[in-house]
Amino acid sequence: MRTPLSHRLAAEALGCFLLFATVVGSGVMAERLAGGNVAIALLANTLATAAMLFVLITMLGPISGAHLNPAVSLIAALRGDLVWRALPLYALAQLGAGVLGIVAVHLMFDLPILDLSTKARAGIGQWTGELIATFGLLLTIIGTGRHRPAWVPATVALYIAAAYWFTASTSFANPAITLARSLTDSFAGIRPGDAPAFITAQLTGALAGGWVGGWLFDRGESA
Repeated sequence: MRTPLSHRLAAEALGCFLLFATVVGSGVMAERLAGGNVAIALLANTLATAAMLFVLITMLGPISGAHLNPAVSLIAALRGDLVWRALPLYALAQLGAGVLGIVAVHLMFDLPILDLSTKARAGIGQWTGELIATFGLLLTIIGTGRHRPAWVPATVALYIAAAYWFTASTSFANPAITLARSLTDSFAGIRPGDAPAFITAQLTGALAGGWVGGWLFDRGESA
């Protein structure tokens, strides 16, 4: 029996609440404890994010697909894995609950409830990083989902952990989290004015990853 849409939206909302809270909260904690060592802070942020991704995809994947990302939902709709009428609802659930995750972090760490970021993230290097990060994320999801579906939680978590370090942008790879992170002036933040270019690069990378993934993996087994 297909999971009701209400349950799928609840799963996406719960997942984004916990994921966005993890990304921002671990960034705040890491910055406070790292003593000014940005590499250590980024490593802590990476490990927390990857661990939470593994948990959430394992737990929520059977319910909603655990997209946790409007770019992933968009490609799912293009591939026929998500009905188009559900796409805006998925995106709203992802963004709305993700923003609540940021609010929860600010409450936990005694920060202003919503505090627009002043952290500059702009330039061709950052945009290229986001395009490549999102391209690789969709390729990972499609390829692993096609041939090793049980490994999707691990491969997505490991890919994001790697992309934190090999991309200049530290791999947001998610339009909803980009918008949400503009509301926190913390380690994980991004200036609101820099978000549109990030999102454009992410959607471009997602479309490219979806196309290449379909071409490469949506075929029968070789003879």
